[in-house]
Amino acid sequence: MSNAATILTTVVGSYPTPSWLSANPSADNIAKATEQVLEVQQQAGLDLVCDGEMYRFDPNHPETNGMIEYFIRPMEGIRMQLTDEEIKAFRALPGMEFRRLPSGIVDGKLGAGSLDLKSACDRVLGLAKAPVKFTLTGPHMLAKTIPNKYYKDKEAVAIAIAEALAPEIAKLDAEVVQLDEANLTGHPGEWRWALEAINIMLDAVKNKPAVHLCFGNYGGKRVQQGHWANLIDYLNGLHADHLVLETKRRPADEFEVFKELRPEIGLGLGVVDIKSNVVESAEEIARDLEHKEKVLGSGRIKYIHPDCGFWMLDKVTTDAKIRALVAGRNLYEGR
Repeated sequence: MSNAATILTTVVGSYPTPSWLSANPSADNIAKATEQVLEVQQQAGLDLVCDGEMYRFDPNHPETNGMIEYFIRPMEGIRMQLTDEEIKAFRALPGMEFRRLPSGIVDGKLGAGSLDLKSACDRVLGLAKAPVKFTLTGPHMLAKTIPNKYYKDKEAVAIAIAEALAPEIAKLDAEVVQLDEANLTGHPGEWRWALEAINIMLDAVKNKPAVHLCFGNYGGKRVQQGHWANLIDYLNGLHADHLVLETKRRPADEFEVFKELRPEIGLGLGVVDIKSNVVESAEEIARDLEHKEKVLGSGRIKYIHPDCGFWMLDKVTTDAKIRALVAGRNLYEGR
């Protein structure tokens, strides 16, 4: 197999958290774990590496692997102590069945507070020997998973979150800044206000802004039900350099919808299944790439990656899947 265009390899973000780091999440151990994650990716030959989000995992909220708590808790306008009634009200919300407790509650004007994204980004930039992607959770996901007692509705919360985080994003020197949205796929009717909020954050990115969307993963199962066709208007409205999409563990007949994506937006496609312990072969990934390019046209695919983060898999499997990802791209491109 061969292909003239170069397709870049990357990961989505999270990596399995070592038990020794969970037991003692000191600054030195976080740096050590991050170095190990980077080394695996760099040795495999990934074009764009990520820190593995080692410093975000919260054992008290394993459902979202630090996607919410890391960003919400340091912010101004967040109250951490909730009453029993507030907790019961949260558990009754549709779509929140996978979370027992909220991260906090909005009861004042939101601000960045002590959230220091630049320090986290600079740490990985200092450790990496390859171009770096820095990830953070998008405003729709954050607004949907935290109760609100201050703003008029969730739409206003999402805009407030975006406006609070945009100045933080503007300080980041990573090659790519990726915003993650894992709830919108199951609630496509909310795309208009989700789009308005996320574009505020995307417009603040110095270099290449990206958006990751998936249908969730908890215990090897998807969390959201939906179809990519329901979000094509949202995707076309994003102020993004490229998308990072779940396409490996998806129905084959929905892939054609990406022909409708405006050509200015690059496509990043999942070719590694993070809901399975089976390691893909290089041949399988190359065949998948060949099929996807036949559908979309040569040069349309800019990145390949796993469907989502690796945090629910073990390290041995994850390492093998990263190596297979690069080997499959190399086989396809005749390297």
